Amino acid sequence: MTEAIHHFIEQYGLLAIFLGCVAEGESAAILGGFFSHQQVFVLWHAFVAAGLGAFVGDTFFFILGRSFADHRYVVRLRKRPGFRRAFRLLNTHPNIFVLSNRYIYGMRLVGGIAAGLSNIPAPLFVILNAISSAIWAVLFGTIGYVFGLGAEHFIGPALMRHERLLVGLGIGLTVAILAWFVARHIANREHARES
Repeated sequence: MTEAIHHFIEQYGLLAIFLGCVAEGESAAILGGFFSHQQVFVLWHAFVAAGLGAFVGDTFFFILGRSFADHRYVVRLRKRPGFRRAFRLLNTHPNIFVLSNRYIYGMRLVGGIAAGLSNIPAPLFVILNAISSAIWAVLFGTIGYVFGLGAEHFIGPALMRHERLLVGLGIGLTVAILAWFVARHIANREHARES
């Protein structure tokens, strides 16, 4: 079983990191760094997959906001908690908002839509989004790499590579669950503030 998981991760792991980072993908970027430490991927490949995924995701939501403002999906996203705050911040500090939006958990999706609905020029958004995506990918990929170092030190080098992969999946699942609880707490607080 662990051999099959290992083979699957080697074959499709970078694609999974890319797809995971298209949406709210901190856990995918962290797993990319962790598996790079386990020598499943080359570290810079994980950085590129995470950075491209983050860039494509935010650009996609920007295009949705810019070109499909009246579509029911965009209208529904505009009603999400935090959208008004994101739009207000974007109009007062557009450069800082685009550079920092992805670091505020739960704001990335509505932030991309808000950027598309704002009057920020598309070329400026693309440049700032590319810079932010690259820094974000290196930061969270490095966190995963450091988790790998810590796990190896804590668990010991006696474990075979396959068991380390299962530990990595456990870390990724834990990070995803914690992120979900944090996002839910923030959304509830924003919803209470806007009510």
